[in-house]
Parts: sequence; structure tokens; C-alpha cells
Amino acid sequence: MMAIEGWDYKNIDDLAVLDQESLGEGTKRDFSFYYIDISSVSEGKLRLPSTKTIFRDAPSRARKIVRRGDVLMSMVRPNLKAFAYFDHPDDDCIASTGFAVLTARDQVDAHFILYSILSDCVTAQIEALVVGSNYPAINLNAVRGLRVLVPPYSEQNKIAEILSTVDQAIEQTEALIAKQQRIKTGLMQDLLTRGIDEHGNLRSEQTHEFKDSPLGRIPVEWNLETLNNCVRTDAPICYGILMPGQEHDGGVPVIKVKNIIGGHIVQDDILLTDPRIDAQYKRSRLRAGDLLLTIRGTTGRLALVPPELDGANITQDTARVRLKEEISSQFFYFLLQSFPLQDQIRLHTLGQAVKGINIGEVKKIFFGLPDRNEQEEIAKRLVAIQERIDSSKRELAKHASIKTALMQDLLTGEVRATPLLNNKEDV
Repeated sequence: MMAIEGWDYKNIDDLAVLDQESLGEGTKRDFSFYYIDISSVSEGKLRLPSTKTIFRDAPSRARKIVRRGDVLMSMVRPNLKAFAYFDHPDDDCIASTGFAVLTARDQVDAHFILYSILSDCVTAQIEALVVGSNYPAINLNAVRGLRVLVPPYSEQNKIAEILSTVDQAIEQTEALIAKQQRIKTGLMQDLLTRGIDEHGNLRSEQTHEFKDSPLGRIPVEWNLETLNNCVRTDAPICYGILMPGQEHDGGVPVIKVKNIIGGHIVQDDILLTDPRIDAQYKRSRLRAGDLLLTIRGTTGRLALVPPELDGANITQDTARVRLKEEISSQFFYFLLQSFPLQDQIRLHTLGQAVKGINIGEVKKIFFGLPDRNEQEEIAKRLVAIQERIDSSKRELAKHASIKTALMQDLLTGEVRATPLLNNKEDV
């Protein structure tokens, strides 16, 4: 691709000084610092450790001095993009020798360097340069030679500012999701252990009567039940197809563990199996509203079956739970996510290479069960906070999509930064 007018292809070495400072053998043995290793950095983000390290106790790789305004670029497993702008104000951080420390030269914006090395263009170059399979890495000379399309300094600033604006929106949305998750966790703890009285208030032992149970204290109105007692007698808890076979055009959807993520069924790559295979496993066919619980590999994942997957099936790694009509599936969806029930699942999960919990133990999972009206009121409140979380996650995905598109447009010059900056509120 030809550089546009005013833009030039340059090496990273033209944009930054690499590894400008390092600790020498004369470093004081009691010098304390924050040690930044590869795990401290993810795509564009840096998390300093909570405590400092003493030089005499530090790993031998703790050598590279990092200053505010530097860019950290992992040379080890660079496909993970452990790259970040360093904004810590004090001179007490040392990076692993697994990083290249990039100090921007005059008339080069450090944030622009960061976004450039995160770009698809540089990613493709890195993939061609990586050596090693067990410990893939690139060397410092390879980093120096990475080619970047560079605009004038003023436009670098504008590109970096626009992309930083989107990053701030992403960070704010991530913080909101984390806050909402904490609220949900606390609400689940309260609602699923104390419940709601007839006036819509949370119960407490100061105002309501509780009783002892294997789960601890629960409201006297609640019954101690097992999961097996709550399912329909004509649809016992079961697992599904042992060998679903290969993709079959027009076949029956078969849900695997990998399709159950974050409390939902991801439908993008569901296997369609031969209807003749499905016909051998009529017992595990699904209806809308069924609960799915993963029982092999990663145990304890949950999802409710949506209407569009009515008639689908599952593999042997997943259990189907079809509840009695007088029991709320939504209530159980949250109940099975609660710490006491997840602890029971973990306790009975066995195996080394492939972990699993058998159906017999799933049937024995026990809990405190309120009446149907209270189940629905609890589910209503938890659904409300879950919908807010899902909405925030959609917003986060939107921001991430905007950032991807902007990086492609701005870092290639396909879209110029100046008019975009004037309408930054639309980003």
C-alpha cells in the first residue's frame, strides 16, 4: 500500500528509543520497586502489583526501567498483545526483560505508537516474525524493524485522542459492568438465603422467623428440597448424545459445553447432527424453558433454553433439567448459580484430565425452596439486574466494534482524523 500524502512508512526504531535504561549490577540490594511481568499487562491495559519487590529477592528478568510515557510491548507470546501505555507517575517500576520498553522520540506521540503496534498491520508482521512453538517470541531487532504508517505529529495526536476517547468509554462501561455484577452477587446472596416476605421486603432474623438447615439458617416458610424432587416425573434429569457425529445440513441442533457461556446459549456455531442420531436420544430433547447444566469438562455452567431451540438436543456433557410446572425456571436459573449450589457441584466434581459430576449427584443437589409467588418475585428482581448487565455488555461490544473500525480507518489514513475530532461526541 502506498503512503498517502504527508504520511510515511517508518520503522519502530525511527519512532522510539528501545530499552533506554536498565538496572545494573551496582543496583542497591534493598532497592524496592513494582515488578511488571507479562501477566500485569493485557491489550492496552496495565495493572501494577499491589506490593513492591526487593531487588535482592527479584527475578533475574526484573531489569528494564520504565518511565511515565513509555510504551510496554511484550516480546514473549506477542499474539496476546500484552502492550500498554505506562502512566505511573513515580520512578519505581521495573519491567521484565520479556518486554521491549519504547520511549517515544521527539515529534512522536507515545499513544500513537501503542495503537500502531496494536493494529492489524503490525499484528500480521509479528506473526511472520515469531519463532518457537512452546515459547513463541520475537527479539528486539524484530521489534525495531516493525513497519508503521506514520502521519505528521499533529495528526498522530488527533488519532490518539480519538482512540483514547473510545478506550475511556470502554473502561467506564467495564467498570459499570463490574459494579452491576457486584450488586447482582449481593442481591443473589440476600434473596436466595433470606427471600422476600408478603410485603415485598427482605426477611431478617430480627423481624422474621428462621430455622436451621444443612444450608444454614433459612426462612421457616421454605422447604428443604432436592433437585430431583423438583423435576417432572415424565422427564427425569438426563444427559444427551454420546457421539453427535459430523455437521449435517438441515440437521438437529446439538448444544455442547462450549455453547453455554455467561448464562446463555451461544448459537453461532451449534452443531447440526443427523436426525437419525437425534432419534436415538428422544429422552434428552429440549423444550423452551428447560434448564441446562454442564456436567463434564467445565461443570456448573447454566443456561435456559430459548424458544428457537425447542426440539434441539444436548451432548453427554450437559444435563437437562425440566422442572415441574409449579416451579419457576427463572428462579432456578439464578438459584443454581448461587454459591451454596455451585459449591455442591464443585464438591462432587471428580476426575483429573476430564472432570465431571454424575447425574446421581446432580439429583441430590439441595436447597431452600420458597413458594411459587415468592420464587417469581425473587426471579423478577434478579432478571431486572441481569438485563441491566446484558445491556451494558451490548454497549461494551458496540464500543469495541467502533474502536476496531476506527483503528482500521485512522491508522491507514482511509479516514482522516481532523473532521472526526471535530465531532468527537459522536464517537
